[in-house]
Amino acid sequence: MLAGLIFATEDADDRPGVLAATLPFGGLTLIEFQARLLVAAGASQIILVIARLTPELLGAINRIGRRGVSVDAIRTAAEAMEKLHPLARVLVVADGLMTTGEVMNLMASEIADALLVTNDQGGNSRFERVGALTAWAGLALLDPKRIAEVAAMPKDYDFQSTLLRVAAQAGAMQVRLPAGAAGDAHGIERDSRHLAERGKAILSALMPMPVPWADRYILAPLARLALPHLIGRSVPTFAVAIAAGMIALGAFGALYFGWAIPGLLVVVLAMIGFSIGITASALRDETVQRRIQQGALLATPAIAAVLLGRESAAGLVAAGSGIVAAGLVERAGDSRIRRRWWASAAAYPLLMLPFAIFGQPLAALIAAGFYASVTLSGAIEAFREKP
Repeated sequence: MLAGLIFATEDADDRPGVLAATLPFGGLTLIEFQARLLVAAGASQIILVIARLTPELLGAINRIGRRGVSVDAIRTAAEAMEKLHPLARVLVVADGLMTTGEVMNLMASEIADALLVTNDQGGNSRFERVGALTAWAGLALLDPKRIAEVAAMPKDYDFQSTLLRVAAQAGAMQVRLPAGAAGDAHGIERDSRHLAERGKAILSALMPMPVPWADRYILAPLARLALPHLIGRSVPTFAVAIAAGMIALGAFGALYFGWAIPGLLVVVLAMIGFSIGITASALRDETVQRRIQQGALLATPAIAAVLLGRESAAGLVAAGSGIVAAGLVERAGDSRIRRRWWASAAAYPLLMLPFAIFGQPLAALIAAGFYASVTLSGAIEAFREKP
């Protein structure tokens, strides 16, 4: 069992009275970002070491709990021992630390007490020294008994520093910080402006890279461009969803009046908006909004197909059969078996657009339906290979 121990006691350098752990970072607060990395590394329990409970911290705790892990806030090492399972391995995160999933997973994979260290020849005061030219880089994997040793000491000792000294004196193995993480990707930061700037750069690392070509090379890159601006201006997710919905309604209106080319172009634009909203919702752990927008993303090309084919019975049949095949693809297309060439919701309007340009709406619907059917066949074969 892996448990995460996050320290959140220090105030921000430029915002007195505000905990550094609750500063915005990558669309989240810093402590939510740390907890997200811990959960991804396998942690099933998160323990927060706090000095006081602020409204911002309380909100962050509630959002962390939505990720399916138990979350406890404590103030002392003795309280931590009451919450920890005696057989747990404890992954300790320093106050104000920002890092990457790769570094977190590196520490989680250790099997004995270990400290992440880096060279400190420049005397970086953000990192605590554990040697003449060596500093603790903010992560440690420890046995709970190290925390028990701290609990037996006077209560006025600094929990984080004392735990580090106890681990170092017990002979914890030193793991060097990977060279590629030594720049802006890893460090301790408590300045809100610097943290916000670094958070924009980290957004791309938080976004999953989809497999199907249309999502990977069209939707995802545009979402990566837009998200830092939306997050930096604190644009609410529902505003993005409403804007995408209005664009989709405009596309449906154009298709209803027979303007196939501008209608399909605007459909693609609406789907880009929904994709950005879905990614923002996922980063902010807004489950309901994410599901609504995922449904809208799938429904938009289906409605567009019906409107495009409504002029004839053949068009409606082609649209209906294509929608059924596409729906089965979404149900069967598990992320483990998806292939780059497979169809996705974004691919259908892109495929139909060239046919619409040449005035062949029926051919556009047949081509989209055929693509969905071929993808469905690929999904069935993949299931046969990997039952």
